[in-house]
Formats: sequence, C-alpha cells, structure tokens
Amino acid sequence: MTTGNRTSMIAASAILVHRRTLQEQVTIAYAETVPKTVTVDFSAAPSFRAVCDFVASSAVPGESDETDVDAVVRFAPDGSVDGDPAELVRLRALITDGVAHPDRPVSELRLTTGDDLAWLETVSGDERPPRPARCVHDVFADHAAATPDAVAISCAGRTLTYRDLHERAAGLAAALHGAGARPGEVVAVFGRRSPELVTGLLAILRAGCAYLALDPDDPPARHELLLRDAQAAVLLVDPAMAAPAGFTGAVVPWNARADQPVDVEVTPDHLAYVSYTSGSTGVPKGVAVPHRAISRLVVAPNWIEVVPGDVVLESAPVAFDASTVEIWTALLNGARLAILPPGPVELDRLADAVRAENVTVLLLTTGLFHHMVTAQLDCFKEVRHVLTGGDVVSPRHVKTLLDAHPHLVFTNGYGPTENTSFTTCWTIRAPLTGGSVPIGPVVSGTTLAILDPRLHPVPVGVCGEMYAGGEGVATGYLGRPKETAARFVPDPFSRRAGARMYRTGDLARWLPDGTVEFVGRIDTQVKVRGHRVEPGELEAELARRPEVAQAVVVAQPDASNGHRLLTYVVPAGPGDHAGLGARLRDRVARTLPSYLVPWAVLVVDELPLTRNGKVDRRALPAVTRSPRVLASEYVAPDTALETSVAEIWGELLGVEPVGIDDDFFELGGHSLLAADLLGIVRRRFGIDVAARTLYLGPTVRELAAAMGAEVPS
Repeated sequence: MTTGNRTSMIAASAILVHRRTLQEQVTIAYAETVPKTVTVDFSAAPSFRAVCDFVASSAVPGESDETDVDAVVRFAPDGSVDGDPAELVRLRALITDGVAHPDRPVSELRLTTGDDLAWLETVSGDERPPRPARCVHDVFADHAAATPDAVAISCAGRTLTYRDLHERAAGLAAALHGAGARPGEVVAVFGRRSPELVTGLLAILRAGCAYLALDPDDPPARHELLLRDAQAAVLLVDPAMAAPAGFTGAVVPWNARADQPVDVEVTPDHLAYVSYTSGSTGVPKGVAVPHRAISRLVVAPNWIEVVPGDVVLESAPVAFDASTVEIWTALLNGARLAILPPGPVELDRLADAVRAENVTVLLLTTGLFHHMVTAQLDCFKEVRHVLTGGDVVSPRHVKTLLDAHPHLVFTNGYGPTENTSFTTCWTIRAPLTGGSVPIGPVVSGTTLAILDPRLHPVPVGVCGEMYAGGEGVATGYLGRPKETAARFVPDPFSRRAGARMYRTGDLARWLPDGTVEFVGRIDTQVKVRGHRVEPGELEAELARRPEVAQAVVVAQPDASNGHRLLTYVVPAGPGDHAGLGARLRDRVARTLPSYLVPWAVLVVDELPLTRNGKVDRRALPAVTRSPRVLASEYVAPDTALETSVAEIWGELLGVEPVGIDDDFFELGGHSLLAADLLGIVRRRFGIDVAARTLYLGPTVRELAAAMGAEVPS
C-alpha cells in the first residue's frame, strides 16, 4: 500500500465524504480500464486497511449517473488524480496517516495540512477578553456611580434607579453577611421574577457568595436535592413565599436590610453562580461559574452592542442560564432591565411587555422565538436586536422575521452552561439567503476547537466535536471532581498554564468563511423547551422504582417543533401491570422538573437489542398517540364544539381519547403548545381566546364555553 495507490485514493475519497457528512454509506465513482462504483459502509467504524480492502474487492463495473454518487475520482492517464489542489493535498495527508496507522478507525485519521492549521488559528478565537476580568458587582458599581439616576430596572410600572439598586443590594448584602453568609459559599434564592430577585443576586455577589436560583415551579423534592448538593447554608426568599421544606440553614427575606457595610475581598476567580444541568447518571450537576466568565461574556463583547439607552427584556427563569445574558448584559452596560412580571410566559403577555417597555434587545429561546414570529410578528417592530439560542433555529422563521422587519439585527447563539451561555454567535444585518442558520463565529474571550477523537483539529467542512476554551469556561461541577475531570480537559492550544477546555459533546463543522455550522449530538442528549436534558437522568429515576426492571428514554419531535420524551419500561416480574405507565409518570412528576417529565410511559414486555446486545433505540415502536393517563374518569364530549376542541387537543398533544374535563397541562401541554392551540382555534373558528383564559380554565369544557357557541360538525 503506497500513497500513490489508486485503491488508497478511492478509499480516502470515501473516508473524506464520510467525515464531512457522517453518512454511514458513501458511494464513489471512478474509472480505471472501465468505469466502476463502490459503496462503503462506515456503520461499523472500519479501519483504513478495512476500507482499502473493501474497495479493492467490491467495486462494481458500469457507468453511474454522477447524481447518484457522493464523489467522483478522476484518474489521468499517468495515474495522477485530477481535482482541486488543496483537496488533493488533504487526501494525501489522510492516506499518509492511514498508511502509517492502517488499523486505526477512519474517524481518527488526521486530515489537516499546514495551510489548514494556519487558517484555523485565524478563526478559532482569542482566549483573552477585550478587557481584563472584573467582578460583576464592581462593574455594576461603576455604572451606579456614573449614572446614579438612570433607570436600572423596570417591572409593571415600578422602577429602580442604578443608585436605588446599588444601595438596596448593599443593605441586603450586609443582612446576608449577618446571617452567616461567607465568601465562597453558595446562597440559594427562592422567588419569582421581580426587581427584588435581581437585587438579591447583586447582594449575594457583593457578600462574596455565589447564587443558586431555585425554580419555584419545580417539585419540592427537586429543591431539597439541589440545596443539599450545593450545601447552601443561607436561603434568600421572597417573604410572600414559604421556604422550601426541610431547609435547616438561615432564611433571609429579600426585603431584609442591615447598616453595617460588607467589606470582603472578592476576585474574578470567585464563584458567581451555580446552575444545575441534567445529569446522565441520574443526578443533576451544578455548573460552577466564576465572575470572570460573566465579565468575558458581557463586558465590551464582540457579539452584541448594548448601550445605556437600550432596554433588555428579562423573561427567562433565573435558574435557567439564559437569564445570565439578559440580566448582566443590561446591568453591566448601563442599560435598563425590563422584567416580565411573574406568571406564565404567554405569547400575548410577552408581546405586550415588549411594546409597553419599549424593548430594544430581546432574547428568546429557540422554541419561543419560532412561536413569537408565527403569532406576534408585529411586536418586533420597535426592537433593534433579536437573539435566540438553545436549539436549532428554523431558517424559515428567521427569513420571515427579517423580511417583515429589515431594520433588525438578528443573532443565533450557541453555548453550553459550562461555557457561560454563549460560545459562538452568528449575527446577520441583511435578509437571510442561505438554507441554514450557522451558530458562530466565536465570541470574545473564547476559543473554539473542532477536533477528531484523537483531539486533532479537523479542516473546513469536516465534522468534529466542539471544545470550548477561554475565560468563559466554568471551574467545573460543584463537588464532583470525577465528572469535572471527564468534561473539563487540559487545553493544548492555550498559552495559559493550567488552562482547560470544555468538551461539549456537540458536533459541528467549520464553514469556509470561518463561521460554525451545528451538526448534532454525539450522545443522546436533547433540548426540551430550551433545557438541556440527559435521557439518562430520567432512566435512572425510573430504574430506582421497584416495579421497573428496565427503562429507556428517547426523544421525539413534538407539535411545537421541539422535542418530547417518550419512555419505554419493562416491568419487574409478572403481575397485573395495568395503569403502570400512568403511575410512573405521576411519580416522576413529583421529583423532577416539568421538562424532564415524559410525555408518555409505555409498558413493553422486552426491549429490542442490537447484535451487540445493546438496546436498539431505532427499533422501539414509534408512537404518535399515547393512551390517556389521567386518574380522573373519562367524560366524552357532549356538543359538536366540544368534540372539535377535544380532537384538536388529541392532535396537538398526541393523546387519545381526550375528555371534556381533562386538564390541558396534565395531558402534557405547556406554554408553547398552548400558543399553538390558541392559534389553531383562531384559524379554524375565527375566535381569539386569551392565553389567560386557557390557564384559568384548562379543560375542553371550559375552553369550549369560552369560545362562546357551538360550531356545527
């Protein structure tokens, strides 16, 4: 086998197509004495030797339409190969590594040339942020001193100036210190969106502590788990709410104040917050984010421009890391933070807030962005910059937005919690012309490496795993050194001693213009309503149940262009398993947040296996309609209108049958599906129903009554 061998060149061409597209089968056409084609199967991760042997023995003579093949290799009479010179250099590099390591899997063969490495250095980002890292509360204090009378926060007609917010945070920080909060510790905060909640975050940081925001909508068992795992010694709470049961530390109401100023030393390396993500082992992991990571994200960023005249809407739960972008992008750039009042994030409420607050910078998770463009396109009229992130964005929705509002700046952001919200951001200021929406270039203070399994950089167009470096990288998982070491690995490309990069588990490729295109996941992780979900967490929760022998969770597309979780369980032992799926779903709903509760739990006798004895997820039975799982008695519709509404619910929720007293949200509905439901009602019946009506009366009977009159079937 030599680098000039025709078989090696054909094999290398097939390997390169596979590395670029991740296709399991690649067909190559070529001509020697007669035209031939060969189709290589990469599903079993073959070695370079295996591919070469297969090409040599399995080519099929005959002409082939070039539209039916993935690549064509053209040999000149002297045996050389015609083609793009840069491409040929890359193919020869691949062959050289394959000849040197013939039994190495093709996914691990080096592809980069010297020119590739030089180009990658220009697009992979800079680990140094535009300005030296500072503590969050210190940057805020500078704005409070420079513009004390500027409005920092507005919410439902209430306002706080930068002076007000600074002074209130100082008094609350003193109260926290008096209650025993000490630098480096975690202080939990429990309450809903409000100016007081943001004041509490600043106070915690001023006291030298890190905040852990608890979502009031999560089950009490989840609160107990996070408080215990984070070892929170102090809890800051809305005085109108009861503290989570079982908490034994100091409880401080967020209207508490003390006069003694807090004088503690806090550096940019101190933790600023802890954000919990789904864990594949069944236990959520607390991502520990330092001040320097937030500073790198929002102080003099290259991915957005926010000035004192801007208004940034805060609509995300503070427990969700999108709030990091919303809150600190506003307050660390002298802008106004407009807080959506507590309550469901309904499309009409959101649109009303955008208009009433004169919002100029609006961040929407991907699913919410799609729905707002569909149902509330007019509300973007006065917005200057729209950002989205959290999942794959639809080019059609981006085009619709920019065609309707050509003045807008649009940004599609990507980033795991472990690299502080955003790693890459792709911004457009003109109509969208391409068929996809990239996720980057790299944001300031950040580096991005796209690597093969042996941690070698891959050239433009080739798929690899993303590794994020720079000052946005979290310090690790709180109290979990083993998991930290597995995902936060030494950064061989950094000039800083001890620097680490985060292994994202996401696949991507560089595009020729230096932007990044997202490809997918290496593992089974998915996004559900903007939240990162490890199916393994739900599997582990179910496997702990004595009545479950095995559990497998898969993700399916849902009616809101997102994902839903579908669970298959094998019962433990013989017996009557009627209603087991419904009981299991009800039990996990008591311990897990809503986005981790499965759409359905299906009981099966056994799970299909691959030849290697692993669960064959692709062979699991597909389900488009799930049996009704409510404990209440089924009541059939009485009228034509109730029948029509029940049918709409069944189509949207994938549930059968739907009774007139069934609760939309207990059947698996959520805010995005609620928006879809009301949109369908508007289109089919010409009736506008407010989202609040559905939330207050979430049954078929109540919705039909609100619609006013029967519609003939």
